[in-house]
Amino acid sequence: ELQPSEFMQVADSTWLVLSVVSNGREPPGCQATGVTKIARSVIAPLAEHHVSVLMLSTYQTDFILVRERDLPVVIHTLAGEFDIYREEGGECVPVTCDDVSNGFLKPKPAASPTLHPVQSPQTRFCVLTVAPDTLPAIATMLIDVLFYSHSPPREVDGSSQDLDSITFFSFSLIEGYISIVMDAETQKRFPSDLLLTSSTGELWRMVRIGGQPLGFDECGIVAQIAEPLAAADISAYYISTFNFDHALVPEEGIAEVIQLLQQRQESSR
Repeated sequence: ELQPSEFMQVADSTWLVLSVVSNGREPPGCQATGVTKIARSVIAPLAEHHVSVLMLSTYQTDFILVRERDLPVVIHTLAGEFDIYREEGGECVPVTCDDVSNGFLKPKPAASPTLHPVQSPQTRFCVLTVAPDTLPAIATMLIDVLFYSHSPPREVDGSSQDLDSITFFSFSLIEGYISIVMDAETQKRFPSDLLLTSSTGELWRMVRIGGQPLGFDECGIVAQIAEPLAAADISAYYISTFNFDHALVPEEGIAEVIQLLQQRQESSR
């Protein structure tokens, strides 16, 4: 319904959403949540088969977006590990490799992925949700924060390894569930009794991936972050955007995360 405009840039791919539903068979010692929980079983195999993904973590769950044209490769890659279903008319219908065999092309071996620079601003973030029936009470504040309060982002030198702060606000509404990421200072502007967070009320720090806009044709960007964090059993909340990728990790673990990612960069040179 959005009218064509010189101000709107649209990626040329159509994307499909994958959601991974637990069947209760995770090993008892698996404590990591977010993107790291599915790093070994979904993200790494797709990267190995040269499938580009976009990640969207929400307060409730995580979604993986894949290009529609990559669906045959995705199903062939994941069918050995997962029961795969597609939604038709509100019903879940099993999908088998045979269903997409006509469009399946054996994937080319993936080239060694580019390891993009990472930056860690000092900004502290909150991951929140809000009950849908209370949304009208904060609607005016949301509109102000989303469209009016923040000045345009300053240009960042791609060689810079550190940022003092970053302007970042994420709002998603998926099947009635609301998820919000905002910095701790912005949170103070909202009524505290309407914003819901985990019982620990933990704060998060961000790792931003990419010194310049990443595009959509490269694979392995999410895996660059997810795999080392999964190996260290560190939770991460991951949001891909049109230009950059962002991983949020618990504040107390940011030093370890930076060290892990720097070691990966050095070992790949």
